[in-house]
Amino acid sequence: MSSVTTEAYEVYRDSWGIPHLRASDALRLSYAQGRVTAVDRAWQLEVERHRAQGSSASFLGPDCVTWDRFARQARLDDTARRCHEALDPDTAAWVRAYVDGVNAGLAEGAARDDRFARTGHTPTPWEPWVPLSIWIGTHILFAGFATKLWRERVARALGPGAATLFATDGPGTAGSNGWLVPRERTATGAAIIAGDPHRFIEDPGVYQQIRLACPEFDVLGLAVPGVPGLGHFGHTGGVAWAITNAMADYQDLYVERLRNTADGDGVEALGPDGTWEPVTRHTETVTVAGGPDVEVEVLETRRGPVIIRPADEDAPDLVDAEDAEDTEYAPAATGAPTDAPNTAAAPDAPQTLSLRYPPRVRADLGFAALPALLRARTVADVDRALDGWAEPVNVVHAADTEGGLLHRVAGAVPLRDPANRLRPVPAWEPRHAWQGWTAAPAEPVQGFAVMANARGIASPLGVEFAPPHRANRIRALLSGSTDWTPGAMADVHRDTHLASAEPLLALLPALDSLSPAAEKLRARLLAWDRHMEADSTDATVFSALRTATVRRLAADPVFAGLAGAPAGPDVFHPWLYLVPRVGYALERLLTTTLLPALDRAAHVRAALEETAAADLPDTPWSEVHVLAPWQAVPDPQAQWPGLGGDHDCVNATSSVPGFTDRTARASAARYVWDLAERENSLWAVPLGADGVTGSPHHRDQLPLWADCALVPVVTDWTRLTKETA
Repeated sequence: MSSVTTEAYEVYRDSWGIPHLRASDALRLSYAQGRVTAVDRAWQLEVERHRAQGSSASFLGPDCVTWDRFARQARLDDTARRCHEALDPDTAAWVRAYVDGVNAGLAEGAARDDRFARTGHTPTPWEPWVPLSIWIGTHILFAGFATKLWRERVARALGPGAATLFATDGPGTAGSNGWLVPRERTATGAAIIAGDPHRFIEDPGVYQQIRLACPEFDVLGLAVPGVPGLGHFGHTGGVAWAITNAMADYQDLYVERLRNTADGDGVEALGPDGTWEPVTRHTETVTVAGGPDVEVEVLETRRGPVIIRPADEDAPDLVDAEDAEDTEYAPAATGAPTDAPNTAAAPDAPQTLSLRYPPRVRADLGFAALPALLRARTVADVDRALDGWAEPVNVVHAADTEGGLLHRVAGAVPLRDPANRLRPVPAWEPRHAWQGWTAAPAEPVQGFAVMANARGIASPLGVEFAPPHRANRIRALLSGSTDWTPGAMADVHRDTHLASAEPLLALLPALDSLSPAAEKLRARLLAWDRHMEADSTDATVFSALRTATVRRLAADPVFAGLAGAPAGPDVFHPWLYLVPRVGYALERLLTTTLLPALDRAAHVRAALEETAAADLPDTPWSEVHVLAPWQAVPDPQAQWPGLGGDHDCVNATSSVPGFTDRTARASAARYVWDLAERENSLWAVPLGADGVTGSPHHRDQLPLWADCALVPVVTDWTRLTKETA
């Protein structure tokens, strides 16, 4: 691979193809980061750029129309433009340098990747705000506001008391593991930070290993391709930081009542002061490769963009002004308290919903924190930088070589009525307006600090959190030693103990009148060590029992009101299908007292008999638990490895219980930051450093990643290979 090397910056690579960039100043370094990323990952950059802009169907085809419609209705790119216009001059110049670098490298990167020719896509120059647009597009669903659609559906079908019955770290959210081992518990006498972000695995990978060095700083970490700097995971030599999803709730859905204006030319929405407010309205066109263009009407109330409409998603059935006082656009929007049951509304009765999210309200993505993090020398510097963090809301660990430690939340969470967090709320009720911003929680580090999306430091900011199993298991493993080393962290990363199996297995001993085959299967499962190891055949059998149980529970009449296909835009359907929801909430559904009519023992007995009768062969878990990454252009010839782990394991390779044993969500990277000696740090990504299929470094880390092994970090410039033009 060739690259431009000038007096302004130099490009080095280690043996894994990971870029190490050295420049004469921070702006030239940002340019180099953009250019090298474009050369390595032009296809990925263009896909993410067009997804954020709502134009991906123009070269990826009709399957992308649903997302493009949402991106335009939610005004993602317009929000990015507003946030860019509000940047301070220094941050704007830094982002612009990155964009200039991307534009300088796109043509070379596109020439390396045949997906451009196969789709007929030719890159065009990026606008200055595109990195902000990619950041929004990547994280708009991060906080899981679509869960409120599911809670609304559950509340209508089962009553408002059951709204959070299915609460769990479900398939639509992104979680992570992270842990901080203080220097008192390490062999080196310096802290270690380690962990792994869990996201949908994509090809190319969503994180880019990179090093950025100039006279001001020398930082290595994991970048989001298309975005300058190292926002989530970095090590400057003096201080290191890492994040997990705080599981905070900071996006609201408002039920809107709309009407045509008296002259018929405009639209109005009923506001919280009882008056009708103007609604902005325009039409955009989504160009579709291999299909007709799609017109998208974009509406925005004073709460935010309208993202869901009843009936025809593209042409809302607005009422006339003279009829509006007696006509409710959304059947559920009766004006009654949001915790009151709506017995007249079907589970999928239509609502017109607007989305209110902080970057659109504040015109701020917190991008000024990114260059500030690069310049950090101590925990105090990281702490100050993160005071300006906005999106997404994260839990942060940081440690420095002076012994400083940090455990805090960073991000913008609005102050508002607690009902806003649960379900869509009426736009016309004043109590649901935002009233300012919450203070970010922080707490001192005492012993190990663990962040795994469970309740903890961020509890006041959210509704649904991950079960405590991953966090508890990490603490238990860390407590087993007082001389931790960076290399030993892989033992924590790869742990496969599945504590969430307990509620299902606990029902087996009391089952009576079983067939001999079911008796034998029960004995086998009760003797199982509850580890979802790659070579475990017991893990495969347990998953089969779990699948049968989930499907039988989902078919129970108590859930009849939730069993139909979900309504509304397809982009929200992952949150709305019953079987996956039952699968992820199985632990709670097997123990809750909210559903007295649900005969759990009968369903588990039937599932056990079904699994026993199937007489499954002894198949290792990894043969069915196979990686299935997302690809914008699927490669039917690709061979993907089988994996150990499962959703609630530390090695969190998520299948969808009741639907598939394959996994699309897992560790999008793994890292170990050593504060004693940065060169002893370790990292790995699911595929490799290069985004071009078939290149030497496209998938060279995949076997190591699948085994939870790590790649050494190299910081000695003499051990790197300098690229020449």
